[in-house]
Amino acid sequence: MPKTTRKACIALLLAVSAAAAAALAQSDPDAAPRARPVREAPGEFQFVRLAYSANRYGGGGGWGRRQAWDTDYPDAEHHFARGVDRLTRIDVAESGRILTPLDEELFDYPWIYAVEVGYWYLNEQEAARMRDYLLRGGFLMVDDFHGTWEWSLFVASMEKVFPDRPIVDIPENDEAFHVHYDLDHRIQIPSRMYSYTGETWEKDGYTPHWRGIYDDDGRLMVAINFNMDIGDAWEHADWPDYPENMTALAYRFGINYLIYAMTH
Repeated sequence: MPKTTRKACIALLLAVSAAAAAALAQSDPDAAPRARPVREAPGEFQFVRLAYSANRYGGGGGWGRRQAWDTDYPDAEHHFARGVDRLTRIDVAESGRILTPLDEELFDYPWIYAVEVGYWYLNEQEAARMRDYLLRGGFLMVDDFHGTWEWSLFVASMEKVFPDRPIVDIPENDEAFHVHYDLDHRIQIPSRMYSYTGETWEKDGYTPHWRGIYDDDGRLMVAINFNMDIGDAWEHADWPDYPENMTALAYRFGINYLIYAMTH
């Protein structure tokens, strides 16, 4: 047999043998397991978005989104994670997570993010779990809710978490405002609609507020970004018509909260 023909036959036999082995491994439960795809290491920081049940007003709808809690998903976490990677030395995971208050894995993450919390609803069990998470050292950043009506709906569930702890304005000298960036200059960070309307507010939320809830040792547990939309500024970081100074400030707030959560 000519040498070239012999080589072709050998190659064909090897290919057939490999295919037969693969089929056997699939059908034989005692066969050696095939290699699994390597999962990405979570890194020092992995963006965790809180998925919650909606209150009776529902939220969601509009702009093609499904529910209030997934507003800006996944672009907001993608851009913010890239910003953390670029602006700090924190090892950042490529992709984020979505967890509910009752997920046991919640306790593995020091920083979680909840959006449009004017539409959230926490039952007693979920509120107790969030209270446990926060008192054990967890940190919650809430964002993108506006006006007196949404504030009242947010507080209705937050008071289940901490019925005995007040919501207060974060003092100017709080470490959360200075742990990485000095956030002495604060402006209202608007949604992308600002690019079309020129208005930084929504509903009757004309004045931005940076509020929080503290533990007994003075540690900030909940950062409340009220009458602003930091997530939209992350999401549209690459939009040429969204103001750069607002996106830059949104990154700084998120990074400060993150580093504070990881060090306090």
